[in-house]
Amino acid sequence: MHTQHAKKKTILVGQSGGPTAAINASLAGVYETAHACGAHTLGMRYGIEGFMRGGVVDLDERLADPLSVELLERTPSSYLGSCRYKLKPHTQDPEPYHILFERFEDFGIYAVLYIGGNDSMDTIAKLSAYGEEVGSDVRFIGIPKTIDNDLVLTDHTPGYGSAAKYIAASMSEIVRDSSVYDLKSATFVEIMGRDAGWLAGASCLAESSGVATPDLCLLPEVTLDTDAMLNVIAHVLEVKNTAVIAVSEGVRNASGELVCATTQDAADGTRLDAFGHVASLSGTGRFLASLTRNRLGCKTRAVELSTLQRCASHMASSTDLHEAHALGGAGVLSALDGMTGKMTALVRASDVPYLVETALVDVQEVANKERKVPRSFIRSDGMGVTPLFERYARPLISGEISPIMAGGVPRHIDPLGGGLA
Repeated sequence: MHTQHAKKKTILVGQSGGPTAAINASLAGVYETAHACGAHTLGMRYGIEGFMRGGVVDLDERLADPLSVELLERTPSSYLGSCRYKLKPHTQDPEPYHILFERFEDFGIYAVLYIGGNDSMDTIAKLSAYGEEVGSDVRFIGIPKTIDNDLVLTDHTPGYGSAAKYIAASMSEIVRDSSVYDLKSATFVEIMGRDAGWLAGASCLAESSGVATPDLCLLPEVTLDTDAMLNVIAHVLEVKNTAVIAVSEGVRNASGELVCATTQDAADGTRLDAFGHVASLSGTGRFLASLTRNRLGCKTRAVELSTLQRCASHMASSTDLHEAHALGGAGVLSALDGMTGKMTALVRASDVPYLVETALVDVQEVANKERKVPRSFIRSDGMGVTPLFERYARPLISGEISPIMAGGVPRHIDPLGGGLA
């Protein structure tokens, strides 16, 4: 059915926001499904922003070799390039909409698929609403992606499982490394996530390796009381030499200020990106390590996992990559069936055995909303997660994808290279 519908139709796909270890698996899912349905696939270079400046690549040509698609699925980062471009409402600034829809017409675009997080869904929501208003036939579908796992109306988001797997594995190794000396010490491991604690909570998944989980896990959903934190650390150090603390970059103090802002210049700490988010969250671990050293007199260390969380394809979750691929393919099929203004999503049918299904949700209900870790997933003292969190997250990190090795390191797809004039 889809092959007949798709004849001579062109799918335009873009990637936006932060890269992950799974975003290219969604791109592969888009390309392979479109190809199987007889559709032509074009890619945006550097997202919507680059597309407005003429950035287009023919994916039918670039990915014609089956090995290229296989490498694409195993390659971290955003193959097409990304952007953080915010479309204003067309009533405030109509020019970008005029440019985009003219280009859609010039390229004969049947459907636009955008792979990204909250801000990318905002873009799809605005484009689909404008398209409906002006009577455009172009379909607009969002494909979810974010390591932060903070999109609503989906059980979880591709990119999260692989980042969580890397965090769990790294935490297991850090716990072992920190315990080799016979002295009192506290190690703070700073983890991404912005205003949601899903990634920091994933540190509890280190337990399956036979190593205890971090002694504390500090999430943005709970205001950080540093005195209470220091009391817990002091108690831990009474019974063993080492305390390991997982801390989200986005934790806030009682005044509502980001802890990381205390380690940055005022201008840097308040610098925002196009969507109003703090452009750089870093320093929470360093600040808390310094505070702990000064107050408790023990050795401290701060470890920032930083971008390693989102680019460690050698630790990718096969569950994550398979689901990312499926959601990309589902986006193509929904567009070919005439759907628009939707986001593909995951619905969990069962925990044991783990089973999810793909679904479509209204992208207008997703854009500009944020899903936090529920209180039932967080310990009563606010400094750790409950078994409910582990039950939710454990299946998402399951399975391994063996890298294709070359010269002793994982081989990735050749980059597109170059920028736009």
